[in-house]
Amino acid sequence: MTITPAELADYADIVFDVAVPIHADDRVLINAEIEHAPLARALAEAAYARGARHADIWYFDPYAKRSRVRHAEATTLAEVPSWLDARNEELERHHGVLVNIRGFAAPDLLAGEDPVRSGLDRMPNLSSRQRLQLGNLVRWTMVPCATPEWARAVFGEPDEARLWQHLRTILRLDRPDPRAAWEERLAELLARAELLTELRLDRVRFEGPGTDLTIGLLPGAHWTAARLTSVKGHGFQANLPTEEVFTTPDFRRVEGTIRSTRPLALAGSVIRDLELTFAGGVVTEVRASTGADVVRTHQATDAGAARLGELALVDGTSPVGRSGVTYLETLLDENATCHLAWGAGLPPGVPADLRDRDAAALDAAGVNTSGVHVDFMVGGPEVTVTGIRHDGATVELLRGDEWQL
Repeated sequence: MTITPAELADYADIVFDVAVPIHADDRVLINAEIEHAPLARALAEAAYARGARHADIWYFDPYAKRSRVRHAEATTLAEVPSWLDARNEELERHHGVLVNIRGFAAPDLLAGEDPVRSGLDRMPNLSSRQRLQLGNLVRWTMVPCATPEWARAVFGEPDEARLWQHLRTILRLDRPDPRAAWEERLAELLARAELLTELRLDRVRFEGPGTDLTIGLLPGAHWTAARLTSVKGHGFQANLPTEEVFTTPDFRRVEGTIRSTRPLALAGSVIRDLELTFAGGVVTEVRASTGADVVRTHQATDAGAARLGELALVDGTSPVGRSGVTYLETLLDENATCHLAWGAGLPPGVPADLRDRDAAALDAAGVNTSGVHVDFMVGGPEVTVTGIRHDGATVELLRGDEWQL
C-alpha cells in the first residue's frame, strides 16, 4: 500500500501548519517533478483552503533535461529561461511562499552522459530561487515525495510504498501529534545551537578515514537550526525534515582533506567516493570514483563555488540516519549525518553584525558568496568532530555519532 489521498492531505497540512504557515492572500509557488503531482495537488488544495490568493505549480521534467544535455549547443547549457526567473521575482515582490518538492524521479538519469555538459546545466536549480532562499525574502521549504523510480534507485526495485513508510517516520507523520513532535524537535535543535554559539569556537576539525580537515569559524560564530524568519518577520521551517545545527564558516580558513561518507546526487548524476582537498580555503583537488568532472564543472561556476559556505552537525538520533538507508536525495541524506556545503554562505549562520553588509563586505569578512550551494555528507560513526577555542583548548563535539558536550 502506498500513501492514501487522506494521508497526502494530512502531509500538506503539516507543510502549511509547521513549515510555511499560509497567510490570507498569499501567493504560493510549488516546484515539482511530474511524478510529484499527487502531493503538489494536495498542497494546492491545502493552500487555497487557508486563503491563498494563487497557488502555481511548476512541473520540471528531468527527461527533457537529459535531451538538452545530449543535444543542445554547449554554449546554451547554462542558460535559464527568463520567465522562470520572473516567476521567482514576482513571488519576492509579494513576499509569498515557496515549496520545493524533492525526490528525483531518477537520481542517476544522466549516468553515461558527458559529465562536463551535465555539470553546465543546473536546471531546475535557479539562481533567482537561491537568492530568495538565502535572503529569506519569502517563506520557503523543501519537502520529500516518494516516487517509484526514486524507490528503485534506493532499494533496487520500484517499491514506492516502502519508501513512503520510511518517509512517514522521518517526517513524524506516524506520531500522535506530528505538529507537537516537530515543535519539540526544533526546540531541541535551537537549544543545541545556542550551546555551540556559547562555546565561542575558533575552528572545527573533522577526523576520520581519509579525512583530516580544519575549518575556521567567523569571529563570534553563530550557530542555528532550520527555524528561520523571513524579511517580513514571519517564522518558517526551511527543511522538512530537519535534524541539523549549522553555522557559516570563514571560507578563507579551510585546510586539509575531507572524504564524503555518502553518495551525492547532483544535477542528474550520482557522485560516489568524493574527496576534496582544500588549501587556503579553496578546493585544489577533486577525486571521486564517479562524477568527479560534474563536481569540477559545478565548482567552476564562479569564484565562490570552490569554497565552503556551510558547516552542519547532525548526531545519531536522527530518524533519517537511524533508518540505515542512503536516499540519494540531499534533503534527506544531509539530515542523516554531518555535512558541509560548497558555495554560498548561509545568512542565518552569520553573526548579526555582518548580516546587513553587501557582497563585497561579506567576502572581505570571510563569508562566501556564490551562485551555488551544494551540501555533501561527511559524518558518521568513524568521524570525530572537535571544536578548538581561540587559546587552542579543544572541546570534543561528536564521537561515534553521539554528542559529547
